[in-house]
Amino acid sequence: MTRERSRRRLRRRDRNALIAASLTALSLTASGCVVVHGEREMLPATTRAEAAKALTQFTDAYNKADKAYDSSLDADYVTGALADIDSARLKAGHANNPGGNANHAPLKLTDAKFTILKKAGWPRWFVADAKGNLGGNFRWLLVFTRNDLGGPWQVAYLTLVAPGAVPEFKKDADGFAEAVPTGSAQLAVRPADLSKDYAAYLKRGGKSFADGRDTSGWRADREKERKKPGLVRQYIDQPLTRGDYAPLALRTADGGALVFFTTHHYEKRTAAPGTTVPIPNKDVQALTKGEVKQSLTLEFISNEVALDPAASGPVSVLGRVQGLTAAQGA
Repeated sequence: MTRERSRRRLRRRDRNALIAASLTALSLTASGCVVVHGEREMLPATTRAEAAKALTQFTDAYNKADKAYDSSLDADYVTGALADIDSARLKAGHANNPGGNANHAPLKLTDAKFTILKKAGWPRWFVADAKGNLGGNFRWLLVFTRNDLGGPWQVAYLTLVAPGAVPEFKKDADGFAEAVPTGSAQLAVRPADLSKDYAAYLKRGGKSFADGRDTSGWRADREKERKKPGLVRQYIDQPLTRGDYAPLALRTADGGALVFFTTHHYEKRTAAPGTTVPIPNKDVQALTKGEVKQSLTLEFISNEVALDPAASGPVSVLGRVQGLTAAQGA
């Protein structure tokens, strides 16, 4: 009898707990408080006001870091390819000018246009397209990403393109853009394969990429450098696609995609017997490990933006920003 009473008490307690939980859920629904599963729901990445705030925060942090040559001042606002390029630049600047950047010119981004995506899952991201006062007459394309609601918006990709080169994007009735899955087979090249294909093109050439400054022009420049007497140049190009280096693609109005992606490059310079390799400048020296005698290996990170057509045809690379991240002497 004692065990039976105990079982009845347990059943009453479980029933009461279930009723309480049901009442709580009903109360939350009635008050308008609902749980949204961001990994399944199609949601805007952010608001235009928050996007503008993120751009301002990035610009302020970038300027502080550049003025002081201190990468800790903008580390929270950069990631991926840009973080690698920016931190190496600031490291070299600090090594040569520990008191800061005497030639600092504040970056100003004006006429900003924001393309905000509606997508499920993480990362959330959006694109800022602005006119910059540095680097010539270019539009600055910045891709802001965030992996959770608690973290800051960080710029993973920063590329410069000619005015008018940014395509029109496909948008829904509310003005939100569409992300293209990196494995999409409805494009000339899957976004997931662009980094690998670009690295292969730089080595072997071909017709997969349209002629331009960052394709056929870059290959031609390399060929000229290879032929200089007394110094042999060798190149290795590698894809970089994992984590914060993953490609990001936006659907364009014509059915294609604008794709941001990253590549990894090495250039080895070997001097002829009896000579030494000249070190280009103090910034390279600051990033060089080991003593430079017969060879110098330079390591670069490059981030690109390309138009990937919906039909078969060459991919057009619209812009590329590359930075030296390390060097090794031998």
